[in-house]
Amino acid sequence: MFLISPRRYGKSSLIRRALAAMARRGALTVEVTVSSFSSYVAFLEGYARALVAAESRWDRARAWLLEAIRSTRPEIRVAPQTDPLGSLTVSFPNVRSERDISRLAQEVFTLPARLAEVRRRAVIVALDEFQAIAAFDGGSVEHAMRAAVQHQREVGYVFAGSEPSLMERMIGPRRPFYKAGPVMRLDKIPPDEFAAFIEARFNRSGIRAEPGLGAAVVELAGNLPYDVQRLAHETWDDVRAAGRRRATLDDLHQSLIRLLAEQQTMFEALWQHLTLAQRAVLRAVVLQEGRELLSADVRERHRLGGASSVQTALAALLRDDVIARDGSRYTVVDSLLKEWVARMTF
Repeated sequence: MFLISPRRYGKSSLIRRALAAMARRGALTVEVTVSSFSSYVAFLEGYARALVAAESRWDRARAWLLEAIRSTRPEIRVAPQTDPLGSLTVSFPNVRSERDISRLAQEVFTLPARLAEVRRRAVIVALDEFQAIAAFDGGSVEHAMRAAVQHQREVGYVFAGSEPSLMERMIGPRRPFYKAGPVMRLDKIPPDEFAAFIEARFNRSGIRAEPGLGAAVVELAGNLPYDVQRLAHETWDDVRAAGRRRATLDDLHQSLIRLLAEQQTMFEALWQHLTLAQRAVLRAVVLQEGRELLSADVRERHRLGGASSVQTALAALLRDDVIARDGSRYTVVDSLLKEWVARMTF
């Protein structure tokens, strides 16, 4: 299946919870973050290492890996006097040419099926930030992986990505993964449910939340799961450090002011990096809540210039992950930055 969501929506946490649940049912689970690798070969090495680490017996893991990889000789090392699988490394030092890499990829992508066969258990592979394979000559990676996984009946795959536009293209027509599996688009948590959850967690910890605190946290954090949890935790931590048993709206705003002060240097550096047109458009996104930015009225009110220059600035802010699309409107990715722009810029 394909899991698509913007950043900070909790995609990776959701994956880990699901993998943990399946592991309790007896499945072997493997998680690899594709974006953490600097090259295609490094990704193949990391993928192989994660699969070998899922094997409980070191001797058996080494045997089936050497049997499965025939195009080159893997180097498998374990640091002495430590947990063997915790310090395991797999490398393919003799792989250099594009042809070598292509042959190796075909073999590595068959490893999940080999693991399932040897252990006689279902295997679940989660490839997070999957859109990053585009940097590894994405077309050939997609073809090689699809060719392998379509025959692996005992292996389940989650291809997850946090750049929706790239992921949507990867599962579109004329691409190898078109209609390869169901697509799940992760939305925001309903704000009422999230607010109730925040207040319940405060109360369970022995710090009573003032009515409306949860809703205020969700609103200030733009209902982004990561930012909601950050702001709620910082408020809870400040109240606990003060030795009090009640969290109020004033406590929330004091924590917010502290966080903005701590991030001041970083936000100033980002602001200085933007062009004047980008600064004006970013401020308009904040003040207009991301709506109707191309209308003549909004452009005149915020001195944005022509529609084409606004579109250019929006494209640059999207590319740099400063803002994101949320349906028909634009949102600032970092809710603290949004507050800083609203309070500290003119």
